[in-house]
Amino acid sequence: MDTKRYFTNEKIRAQNLRIINSKGENIGVVTKGEALRMAREEKLDLVEIAPNANPPVAKILDFKKFLYTERKKASAARAHSKQTELKEFKFGPNIGSNDLNLKIGRAKEFLKGKNRVKFTVAFRGRENAHPEVGWEKIKKAISELSELGHPEADPRLVNKMISVTIVAS
Repeated sequence: MDTKRYFTNEKIRAQNLRIINSKGENIGVVTKGEALRMAREEKLDLVEIAPNANPPVAKILDFKKFLYTERKKASAARAHSKQTELKEFKFGPNIGSNDLNLKIGRAKEFLKGKNRVKFTVAFRGRENAHPEVGWEKIKKAISELSELGHPEADPRLVNKMISVTIVAS
Protein backbone atom coordinates (compact mmCIF):
# COMPACT_ATOMS: atom_id res chain seq x y z
CA MET A 1 0.00 0.00 0.00
CA ASP A 2 1.13 3.55 -0.70
CA THR A 3 2.73 5.10 2.38
CA LYS A 4 2.23 8.75 1.34
CA ARG A 5 0.98 10.78 4.28
CA TYR A 6 -1.09 13.92 4.07
CA PHE A 7 -1.35 16.64 6.68
CA THR A 8 -4.93 17.72 7.28
CA ASN A 9 -6.66 20.60 9.05
CA GLU A 10 -4.81 21.58 12.27
CA LYS A 11 -1.89 19.21 11.56
CA ILE A 12 -0.70 21.46 8.71
CA ARG A 13 2.50 23.18 9.88
CA ALA A 14 2.78 26.07 7.40
CA GLN A 15 1.27 29.41 8.42
CA ASN A 16 0.60 30.65 4.86
CA LEU A 17 -0.95 28.36 2.24
CA ARG A 18 -1.93 28.58 -1.42
CA ILE A 19 -5.55 27.42 -1.39
CA ILE A 20 -7.56 25.60 -4.03
CA ASN A 21 -11.25 25.39 -3.22
CA SER A 22 -13.58 22.40 -3.68
CA LYS A 23 -14.48 23.53 -7.22
CA GLY A 24 -10.80 23.51 -8.26
CA GLU A 25 -10.41 27.30 -8.36
CA ASN A 26 -7.18 28.89 -7.14
CA ILE A 27 -8.09 31.27 -4.31
CA GLY A 28 -4.56 32.48 -3.62
CA VAL A 29 -2.28 32.70 -0.60
CA VAL A 30 -4.08 32.96 2.74
CA THR A 31 -3.24 32.22 6.36
CA LYS A 32 -3.81 28.79 7.86
CA GLY A 33 -6.59 30.08 10.14
CA GLU A 34 -8.47 31.67 7.23
CA ALA A 35 -8.10 28.48 5.16
CA LEU A 36 -9.43 26.34 8.04
CA ARG A 37 -12.42 28.69 8.41
CA MET A 38 -13.19 28.37 4.68
CA ALA A 39 -12.97 24.57 4.87
CA ARG A 40 -15.30 24.42 7.90
CA GLU A 41 -17.86 26.63 6.12
CA GLU A 42 -18.03 24.05 3.33
CA LYS A 43 -18.00 21.19 5.89
CA LEU A 44 -14.88 19.72 4.22
CA ASP A 45 -11.24 19.14 5.13
CA LEU A 46 -8.16 21.21 4.40
CA VAL A 47 -5.51 18.86 2.95
CA GLU A 48 -1.91 19.81 2.22
CA ILE A 49 -1.22 18.28 -1.21
CA ALA A 50 2.10 19.92 -2.15
CA PRO A 51 4.12 20.51 1.03
CA ASN A 52 7.38 21.30 -0.79
CA ALA A 53 5.96 24.20 -2.81
CA ASN A 54 6.57 27.76 -1.69
CA PRO A 55 4.05 28.47 -0.14
CA PRO A 56 2.65 24.94 0.35
CA VAL A 57 -0.50 24.09 -1.62
CA ALA A 58 -3.61 22.96 0.24
CA LYS A 59 -6.95 21.88 -1.14
CA ILE A 60 -10.42 22.02 0.39
CA LEU A 61 -12.01 18.59 -0.15
CA ASP A 62 -13.56 15.52 1.43
CA PHE A 63 -10.46 13.70 2.75
CA LYS A 64 -11.97 10.18 2.84
CA LYS A 65 -13.20 10.51 -0.74
CA PHE A 66 -9.77 11.86 -1.76
CA LEU A 67 -7.99 8.83 -0.23
CA TYR A 68 -10.46 6.48 -1.95
CA THR A 69 -9.79 7.99 -5.39
CA GLU A 70 -6.00 7.91 -4.78
CA ARG A 71 -6.22 4.17 -3.96
CA LYS A 72 -8.32 3.57 -7.08
CA LYS A 73 -5.74 5.37 -9.26
CA ALA A 74 -2.88 3.34 -7.77
CA SER A 75 -4.81 0.10 -8.22
CA ALA A 76 -5.58 0.93 -11.86
CA ALA A 77 -1.92 1.75 -12.52
CA ARG A 78 -0.84 -1.62 -11.08
CA ALA A 79 -3.49 -3.47 -13.10
CA HIS A 80 -2.32 -1.97 -16.38
CA SER A 81 1.40 -2.58 -15.86
CA LYS A 82 2.63 -5.74 -17.58
CA GLN A 83 5.10 -7.97 -15.79
CA THR A 84 7.57 -9.57 -18.18
CA GLU A 85 8.30 -13.21 -17.56
CA LEU A 86 11.47 -15.21 -18.08
CA LYS A 87 10.96 -18.43 -20.04
CA GLU A 88 13.85 -20.91 -19.87
CA PHE A 89 14.80 -23.60 -22.38
CA LYS A 90 17.27 -26.13 -21.00
CA PHE A 91 18.87 -28.83 -23.14
CA GLY A 92 22.09 -30.78 -23.66
CA PRO A 93 24.76 -30.21 -26.33
CA ASN A 94 23.64 -33.34 -28.22
CA ILE A 95 20.11 -32.07 -28.87
CA GLY A 96 18.82 -32.89 -32.34
CA SER A 97 18.46 -30.07 -34.87
CA ASN A 98 14.67 -30.52 -35.12
CA ASP A 99 14.31 -30.44 -31.33
CA LEU A 100 16.38 -27.26 -31.20
CA ASN A 101 14.27 -25.71 -33.99
CA LEU A 102 11.10 -26.49 -31.99
CA LYS A 103 12.54 -24.73 -28.94
CA ILE A 104 13.54 -21.74 -31.08
CA GLY A 105 10.02 -21.61 -32.53
CA ARG A 106 8.50 -21.54 -29.04
CA ALA A 107 11.01 -18.86 -28.05
CA LYS A 108 9.86 -16.72 -30.99
CA GLU A 109 6.29 -16.85 -29.67
CA PHE A 110 7.45 -15.79 -26.21
CA LEU A 111 9.54 -12.93 -27.62
CA LYS A 112 6.52 -11.70 -29.62
CA GLY A 113 4.68 -11.58 -26.28
CA LYS A 114 7.47 -9.30 -24.96
CA ASN A 115 8.82 -11.95 -22.55
CA ARG A 116 12.49 -12.68 -21.97
CA VAL A 117 13.87 -16.06 -23.05
CA LYS A 118 16.82 -17.91 -21.51
CA PHE A 119 18.66 -20.70 -23.32
CA THR A 120 20.81 -23.02 -21.22
CA VAL A 121 23.04 -25.82 -22.50
CA ALA A 122 23.90 -28.20 -19.63
CA PHE A 123 26.94 -30.49 -19.93
CA ARG A 124 27.06 -33.88 -18.17
CA GLY A 125 29.92 -36.34 -17.90
CA ARG A 126 31.99 -36.70 -21.05
CA GLU A 127 30.10 -33.89 -22.79
CA ASN A 128 32.37 -31.48 -20.87
CA ALA A 129 35.26 -32.45 -23.18
CA HIS A 130 33.64 -30.64 -26.13
CA PRO A 131 32.10 -27.32 -25.02
CA GLU A 132 32.32 -25.99 -28.60
CA VAL A 133 29.25 -28.10 -29.48
CA GLY A 134 27.21 -26.23 -26.85
CA TRP A 135 28.53 -22.87 -28.04
CA GLU A 136 27.36 -23.69 -31.58
CA LYS A 137 23.83 -24.45 -30.32
CA ILE A 138 23.68 -21.17 -28.39
CA LYS A 139 25.00 -19.17 -31.37
CA LYS A 140 22.40 -20.79 -33.63
CA ALA A 141 19.61 -19.83 -31.23
CA ILE A 142 20.87 -16.23 -31.02
CA SER A 143 21.13 -15.88 -34.81
CA GLU A 144 17.66 -17.39 -35.37
CA LEU A 145 16.09 -14.99 -32.86
CA SER A 146 18.06 -11.90 -33.91
CA GLU A 147 15.07 -10.32 -35.72
CA LEU A 148 12.84 -10.50 -32.62
CA GLY A 149 15.33 -9.87 -29.81
CA HIS A 150 18.90 -9.37 -28.75
CA PRO A 151 21.06 -10.96 -26.03
CA GLU A 152 21.00 -9.16 -22.68
CA ALA A 153 24.69 -10.02 -22.26
CA ASP A 154 27.20 -12.30 -23.95
CA PRO A 155 26.71 -16.06 -23.39
CA ARG A 156 28.69 -17.34 -20.38
CA LEU A 157 29.99 -20.71 -19.25
CA VAL A 158 29.21 -21.16 -15.54
CA ASN A 159 29.25 -24.48 -13.65
CA LYS A 160 29.11 -26.79 -16.68
CA MET A 161 26.34 -24.70 -18.28
CA ILE A 162 26.35 -22.14 -21.06
CA SER A 163 23.48 -19.68 -20.80
CA VAL A 164 22.23 -16.56 -22.54
CA THR A 165 19.13 -14.42 -21.96
CA ILE A 166 17.43 -12.87 -24.98
CA VAL A 167 15.26 -9.77 -24.59
CA ALA A 168 12.52 -8.75 -27.01
CA SER A 169 13.44 -5.75 -29.14
